[in-house]
Amino acid sequence: MMSGNYTHIENQKVSGSVPAVTDPGHIPVQFAESNLQTFPPSGAQGKISSGSRPPRDADDSFSKPVNGTDEPQQQGGWLRVFSVASYKPYFDVDTVDVLERIKDSLFPFNGSFNEKTAENPDLYGPFWICTTLIFVAASIGTFVTYVAHKIEKKEWNYDINVVTWSAGLFYGYVTLVPLALYVILKYFSAPSGLVQLFCLYGYSLFIFIPTLCLSIVPLEIFRWIVAGVAGFMSASFVALNLRAHIMSAGERWFLIVAGIFLLQLALSVVLKMYLFTVTW
Repeated sequence: MMSGNYTHIENQKVSGSVPAVTDPGHIPVQFAESNLQTFPPSGAQGKISSGSRPPRDADDSFSKPVNGTDEPQQQGGWLRVFSVASYKPYFDVDTVDVLERIKDSLFPFNGSFNEKTAENPDLYGPFWICTTLIFVAASIGTFVTYVAHKIEKKEWNYDINVVTWSAGLFYGYVTLVPLALYVILKYFSAPSGLVQLFCLYGYSLFIFIPTLCLSIVPLEIFRWIVAGVAGFMSASFVALNLRAHIMSAGERWFLIVAGIFLLQLALSVVLKMYLFTVTW
């Protein structure tokens, strides 16, 4: 009797020491939304968004925020010309854009280059076109003079002045001429974007790259023809793309366009006299 009661008490102690846990059922687990960025972005496609595109007016080129916001910048106004971030939108082009603009420069009579580049003028293409011209001019000129001296069995010495002269000519032309034209158009109340002028003049020089390569042909009349055709195409490309814009300057618009055309044509004459003229 006592053993039975003892067993019953022990069972109660054991059952009381391990309380029963009720099944709470299924508890859903919620995860926070992922903040991982998708590469490449679906909207931008590797390009700067519309809020960061270059300003169309030259006066605002270095005064508006690059990121399209109203946040204060470390440098304001024209002081931003010394900031690398100011130039970032003008180098936001890919290979397709550059090739398309080069192709437009080879068809000067379309006159649609300014319209296509109005929203996104670039400095990437002009920089590399001028740089390529410098090395092509130096290498072609050096090769031609080297062969000419070997044929005549004369001593040949490399002239480093060809590189410095070419750099001063191409970089100086594509910088100073658009800058002077910008001031003139500003004076006649027909302002144009300064960066867009740099872009236009930079791509207008591309035609001289194949022209320099053709100058190795040892025929003087052929060199004059090639230089003349290249100069005419380059001058037509610049003049026709600026004609519609300059017409708003009044009655003197024709003189401005004619000056632009003749100045570009004079560049080809200078190249012919100093780079294409080689005596065999």
